[in-house]
Amino acid sequence: MFCDGNLARRLESAEAAGGVAAARALARLHPESGAAVESIGGGTAIYAGKESPITQAFCVGLNGPVSENEMDRLEEFFHSRGASVNLEHSPLADLSVAQHYRTRGYGPIEFSNTLFLSLAGHRDPPAENGTLEIRRIRPEETDLWTRTVCQGFAEQVPITPDLLKTASCFGHSELAICFLALVDGVPAGGANLCIHGGVAAVNGPSTLPEFRGRGIHSALLRARLALAASQGCDLAMTNTAPGSGSQRNAERHGFRVAYSRTKYFLA
Repeated sequence: MFCDGNLARRLESAEAAGGVAAARALARLHPESGAAVESIGGGTAIYAGKESPITQAFCVGLNGPVSENEMDRLEEFFHSRGASVNLEHSPLADLSVAQHYRTRGYGPIEFSNTLFLSLAGHRDPPAENGTLEIRRIRPEETDLWTRTVCQGFAEQVPITPDLLKTASCFGHSELAICFLALVDGVPAGGANLCIHGGVAAVNGPSTLPEFRGRGIHSALLRARLALAASQGCDLAMTNTAPGSGSQRNAERHGFRVAYSRTKYFLA
């Protein structure tokens, strides 16, 4: 499969759809949050709180040139809500976007790799582990799933009420499918899956420190890929830090890098 603009649009749109669904869940559950979504510059701008990891823009420039007016609208969307502009930039976006970065003072703040996997005929049987159970969460387990996932990231991101509120929106999202990992019945990790346009976005796996090294990350990935394939998805995608353990694990399961992505920032 060739990594062209059509593939980039599908991958980026699937990730954006997960953020949009989470922001809409936040707006429904917490109207005071001011959560909002807007289509700008051929992409999607998402606001879910000033410090929320969901607050960013996707796909800008992937559908053609972006005008000065569209960049003005994009910046106003975030600045009017007291947030900085964070824009996930694919190297397959139109060059007009890079020119806007230069003239408007944007700077790169983060790099990631976007990986994809063809699910045609996908077979990845689960490893034998009698103590580990991977299953979809029950309706009453949204809070449990939220706390478990956030605790798995606590070494990198402090757990705050706002973070818990944001993470819980995936549990209430109309698009996300949440999975819980249990070791001998004890919550040990979690992850979610968002399906959009035949693409399964498998991001955000989390394992509690005391349960690491037991294959939970791989087991969560296998379970989500199996469900995506059973629901007719032809592609899966994920984003990882370059050269990270998450990237190595994804490549062990057949993913390959489509392109490297840069997050641009404007205060």
